[in-house]
Amino acid sequence: MVTSRRGAGSIGCLFSLLLFAVVVYFGVNIGEVYWRFYEFQDDMKQEVRFASHSESKAILMRLRARADSLELPDDAKAITIKRSATEISVEAEYTEKIELPMYAREVVFKPHAEAKF
Repeated sequence: MVTSRRGAGSIGCLFSLLLFAVVVYFGVNIGEVYWRFYEFQDDMKQEVRFASHSESKAILMRLRARADSLELPDDAKAITIKRSATEISVEAEYTEKIELPMYAREVVFKPHAEAKF
């Protein structure tokens, strides 16, 4: 026995796939901005972890190079290093623009790391 299939469910499936593709596309754009922030902050944490073996100029140079390789905005290279005999802190502040259809938002990121020796 052969039964005919109406195929009425295919439009709903196509709509669901389209919606999923749109969410993934814009989610990747937003996620990429936050991923770069977390990578940059992780690099800062690594630098302060070994800061007792490095000079501030060397730390600054490595972090600026990393900001450049992550393609962060130029203001991310304005890194502040505060150092005393017992502790160090590294911080920066930069703004990234996230664009979605008919919506744009500027997000301020403030990566920061500190350690005590």
